[in-house]
Amino acid sequence: MKQIHPGMLKQLRDYYKPGTRVMLVRMDDPYSKLQPGDSGTVSFIDDTGTVFVNWDSGSSLGVVFGIDEIRKIEE
Repeated sequence: MKQIHPGMLKQLRDYYKPGTRVMLVRMDDPYSKLQPGDSGTVSFIDDTGTVFVNWDSGSSLGVVFGIDEIRKIEE
């Protein structure tokens, strides 16, 4: 299991609270059908910093901190 600094984990959880709308910028997963620009809603962030998103496409794939990238959608 990868480690994330507790302060960084707190920042992630403060920034991407459950219910936050996000857009995928990039994902390093050759098996995912998600594409840059896809949108979804943050569900939770686990202790490794993976941001779990309920994607509008029906997927619930997590975004891995430091590898994948999402951006908050300001509504």
